[in-house]
Amino acid sequence: MSLSTSDRSLVEPVFRRLNTLRPLSADGRASLEYAMLEGLQRAGSAEDLISEGDHVDSVRVVLSGWLCRYKTLEDGRRQIVNFIFPGESCDAHAFLLPVMDHSIATLTPAVYAEVKRARFESLVASDRSLAEAFWCETLVNNAIQREWAINLGRRVALERVAHLFCEIYERLRPVGMVDGNSCIMPVTQMDLADATGLSVVHLNRTVQELRACGLIVLRERTLTINDLDALKDAALFSPSYLQMYRRG
Repeated sequence: MSLSTSDRSLVEPVFRRLNTLRPLSADGRASLEYAMLEGLQRAGSAEDLISEGDHVDSVRVVLSGWLCRYKTLEDGRRQIVNFIFPGESCDAHAFLLPVMDHSIATLTPAVYAEVKRARFESLVASDRSLAEAFWCETLVNNAIQREWAINLGRRVALERVAHLFCEIYERLRPVGMVDGNSCIMPVTQMDLADATGLSVVHLNRTVQELRACGLIVLRERTLTINDLDALKDAALFSPSYLQMYRRG
């Protein structure tokens, strides 16, 4: 396969993300690159890629766009339990379980790579750096879920929203998707409310409070953090659980 510059730029967030967790070998990177480009898929906004109860037989890696993991109660109420950003996978080892316990949907138009289970298992079996990087990603996802549980269970509304904004900014930074102190924020207030366990009215009031404190500007699908350290203090946020800086 002949790779163009645009092809390589499409998969670059994946390698930036994985390399924050484990340095990839040249062979591992090349093998994964070919596998992803052979399995390119596109989806529109608000499409379910995986539904609760589905059997998973492939690994999906997000190249562009925002996705979310969510669960829905019988009465239709939705809880977003995590976001999935470019460079991240939709559970690299989910195929080891019989069925999915949650759904994954696009929040924006998205491009992703679908690597079938046999191909993925061959990739990680033949290259230790790939295997370790994807296992590290799984462990970080677990850490993120623990932090979200604390967010919903113990932080007050302002801390919750501030913490989410800090996490989004810090997770987008390693994949080159921040511009100075700004990053894209292409999701709706309903999405943010469903991620923080707040009503839309309460979410809006909390965002206005953060604005009034001079901590953020949220305008035209862009989040600007005026003082990152102050926002982290307000959120009781420490980025250590994201494991962005590997040893050495």
